Amino acid sequence: MVPGREATTWRFDGHIAGVGTAQGTRLVVGRWRTSPWGSFSDVMVEHPDGTRLLLAPDQRVADEVAATYVFDAVHVVPVVVGADRSSRTWRILAGPLEATLHIGARTSVGHALRLVPGALAGRPATAAALDPVARVVLPGVRTVGSASGGRTEWYAARDQHAVTAVEARWGDDDLGELRDVDPPTRFGFSSTPRRPAVTRITTTVATGGTAGRTTTAPARPGH
Repeated sequence: MVPGREATTWRFDGHIAGVGTAQGTRLVVGRWRTSPWGSFSDVMVEHPDGTRLLLAPDQRVADEVAATYVFDAVHVVPVVVGADRSSRTWRILAGPLEATLHIGARTSVGHALRLVPGALAGRPATAAALDPVARVVLPGVRTVGSASGGRTEWYAARDQHAVTAVEARWGDDDLGELRDVDPPTRFGFSSTPRRPAVTRITTTVATGGTAGRTTTAPARPGH
């Protein structure tokens, strides 16, 4: 996503999970089915001391995500996020991080999001219209704002389910039980919701100041 003279709009479609832990580390896990680079997963980590890390699966993803968000360090490591529908879990392996998220029922926010017609749900205009509501209902959450590098970003949520439990380790350290995402994460203009959740989302990033051509790529088989 190196911006040239022509403005470009990049679209990512998938899920974001946001969780806190008793140890104080907060995790933001992206599982993207479609993006300009095909399907991939990445993990943003904020430790209790405020250190912000990106765990990315390859250098291209690392460069582009780091150009949009703010990190103190970026690590290119194997990142695998597997979703098991039967057990309703996400299994995450990313460098020193090993975690399992347990997914619960649809939240009240999720029920409300499903009322938005499908043709409108993923549009940046819908995200912009819902921003004032998100600020009130979900403190710390924004659905449109300015990202790094002069980019504009829209988060168009489509559904949401609660995360009910987590088992997570960072190397030899047990991160402890599930907690709210508190304090909010500081990777960009918006945090994930305070209450741990997995949100179905379409993220749109406009580079070069104004939206031009739109770029996505189909999901690879098995993702």
